[in-house]
Amino acid sequence: MADKAREKALKKMAAKPPVDPEVEAKRREARLAREAAAAEKSAARREAIAKAKAEKIAAAEAAAEAAAIPEPTEAELKAKRDAKYAARKARKKR
Repeated sequence: MADKAREKALKKMAAKPPVDPEVEAKRREARLAREAAAAEKSAARREAIAKAKAEKIAAAEAAAEAAAIPEPTEAELKAKRDAKYAARKARKKR
């Protein structure tokens, strides 16, 4: 049974007319054009994703830099110490 089906399929394939070289060339050109367009679209998408990721990282770094509390200077530390001292002296005078 399988042999008959195989023979029938082979005969059907052999009876099929060969593909015209011009038609084959047009099909190949169309396929290559579709593949090139898909590759270009994919590259543009990857580039857009990379750009968005870089912008997001830059924004996060800028936010972290803006939120960072700078170390107090010696003058600021001294002023804070003096204020504490003055407050303590004021409490003791009462």
